[in-house]
Amino acid sequence: MGLPTVATLAVAASWASLAAWLWLTFAQGMFWRTDVRLPPRTAPARWPSVAIVVPARDEAGVLPLSLPSLIAQDYPGEAEVILVDDGSTDGTGRLALRIAAEQPGLPLTVVSPGDPAPGWTGKLWALRHGIALARTAHPTEPDFLLLTDADIAHEPDSLRELVSAATSAELDLVSQMARLRVAGAWERLVVPAFVYFFAQLYPFRWVNRPGARTAAAAGGCVLLRTGAAVRAGIPDRIRQAVIDDVSLARAVQDSGGRIWLGLAERVDSIRPYPALADLWRMVSRSAYAQLRHQPLLLAGTVAGLTLVYLVPPAALLAGLAAGHPAAAWAGGLAWLLMAGTYLPMLRYYRRSPALAPLLPFTALLYLLMTVGSAVQHYRGRGAAWKGRTYARPSDA
Repeated sequence: MGLPTVATLAVAASWASLAAWLWLTFAQGMFWRTDVRLPPRTAPARWPSVAIVVPARDEAGVLPLSLPSLIAQDYPGEAEVILVDDGSTDGTGRLALRIAAEQPGLPLTVVSPGDPAPGWTGKLWALRHGIALARTAHPTEPDFLLLTDADIAHEPDSLRELVSAATSAELDLVSQMARLRVAGAWERLVVPAFVYFFAQLYPFRWVNRPGARTAAAAGGCVLLRTGAAVRAGIPDRIRQAVIDDVSLARAVQDSGGRIWLGLAERVDSIRPYPALADLWRMVSRSAYAQLRHQPLLLAGTVAGLTLVYLVPPAALLAGLAAGHPAAAWAGGLAWLLMAGTYLPMLRYYRRSPALAPLLPFTALLYLLMTVGSAVQHYRGRGAAWKGRTYARPSDA
């Protein structure tokens, strides 16, 4: 028996891709649906106290838009904002104090923890300092902690809605995936796909099921019960995590806490990524860490992305050109399912449905970013962000 021909292999790959898309569409937690929003909620009889902890490193460019939205929160209970200035060189801390002095609202405290201790990432070191201060600054520690990034802008009722959801559904962690900025051409092409791929890896419906094994959160907006944080050992238990939001959710879930993740309606990231290089750095800084720095996982990811996203258009075009209708049909149907499942995310981001057929090209960019992340790691540069480079946990 001879070796399979190129045509036979192409047909087999196209049908394998179609099978993968049938599975993803109907058996992967309906990941493509964008209707997972805050659960039904009612106002609690007593509004819990909340400390809003904001880690910030060189964030002077976004604070004038984000920090006022936190200070202006319309929250009926006790609340305060703690901004942790993580070694900024652009006057982040001074700017924060000036903004607070000019705007009435929640009280603001600005602190600086100094350089991270060995074995800590900068953000988690800042969160450790901010959480410790929140728990000890007053006679009683706050009931909840809102961990939110410095580039996240909240509508005035954001905190109230988050707390209502947590108390109504008896949740220990409520996280919303902030709506990211999609102003520029590259942002429109790449950013909705980022959230789409994240939901494919961590289907929100799976995360939100009681007793679920899938755990994830979106680090830009995490409301966490203080008691749950203590039980889970947050943040000490995850001090080396580069992908801290998923690690945080897993730690809370492992300690018996109930978690919830969904898309935001009134929480937005204002950080700009105007050039492809900006988006490239954003993705590649943690892509290989997501694969636990394992070459076999990298190889599997490259193969999987190729089969799922690149084979369908290639099979359609090659099948039509070479006269192989089976490959063309399978590739075309897989590409149609791919584009169809992407449409809800494009609608959520108010983008043109014409971008849906371009998802294979965007996936190719993500594939190259992931490979680039691995190359950076093996060149000794690791996961780099804002002047810091982090080794893999086992090297720390």
